[in-house]
Amino acid sequence: MAKTVIIEAPGGPEAYKIVDRPVGDPGPGEIRIRHHACGLNFIDVYQRSGLYPLSMPHAMGMEGAGVVEAVGEGVSHLKVGDRAAYASMPPGAYCEARVIKADQVCPLPDGISFEEGAAMMLKGLTTQYLFRRTTPIAKGDTVLFHAAAGGVGLFACQWAKSEGIRLIGTAGTAEKCQLALDHGAEACVNYRDGDWVAKVRELTGGRGVDVVMDAVGRDTFEGSLDCLRPLGFMISFGNASGPVPPFDIGLLGKKGSLKITRPTLFTHIADHATCQQMARELFAKVLSGDVKIRIDQRFALDQVAEAHRALEGRETTGQTVILP
Repeated sequence: MAKTVIIEAPGGPEAYKIVDRPVGDPGPGEIRIRHHACGLNFIDVYQRSGLYPLSMPHAMGMEGAGVVEAVGEGVSHLKVGDRAAYASMPPGAYCEARVIKADQVCPLPDGISFEEGAAMMLKGLTTQYLFRRTTPIAKGDTVLFHAAAGGVGLFACQWAKSEGIRLIGTAGTAEKCQLALDHGAEACVNYRDGDWVAKVRELTGGRGVDVVMDAVGRDTFEGSLDCLRPLGFMISFGNASGPVPPFDIGLLGKKGSLKITRPTLFTHIADHATCQQMARELFAKVLSGDVKIRIDQRFALDQVAEAHRALEGRETTGQTVILP
């Protein structure tokens, strides 16, 4: 049996319940992992609230790190006793142990702790596909990154600096702006302090940025388009302020023949070999010191509702882990 966080219907943080569930043995292509730490992400909020619908009842949580306890037939990249970490569907990582498909579970290098592994997989792999797999971004290019002091944001600031990419961040307080600067952002605009679009334009000499990476959604979408140079590329990859409403695609032409995409991590990591290669690139960034994992909040498994309230209240910085 393993303590597991579930929801029985969409709702707020109070919807979470902790139950004891049988774990069982892995089938073909699966492993059983005993968690040492689990990650907290905004996608968990989207799933809990019903924005991303799930069948009910459902276990929750998208990433974790721990030790492999059992391996099913056909799994060759992991063995019993291995340290491992993952971010993958379906949800169910908020637990002591679980059986999971092995394809997206990655061997965790000894130089990376379980807490770091749990804090880095979803956000770090997201950063990898944003910079390496979505549109070409070259040394010297300028990227606008919203919520630059958040979980993905601090990864992005460091990743950009390590590759000579100019990153302009946004954040909601002076303290968060400073945090982004400390992690490699060239500049950071407080979007609650005046016209942030005009400030981004000023920072680019009126030209606009090459790429916008926007996980805020509704509140920043139109402004993000206005920050792009002609032929610029908009990556809308999250909905922290709510989903982007329908818009006239002709707007992209009027604003300079802009390009836009709405990717998800799980499309990028669906292929086993691709997922493992992305993870190796991420681990190399961390092991080299180019990307440091900042864990600012820790919650016990029975404090998961409190963790969600802090995340939704914009009270967190860096990474947050849940400890079974």
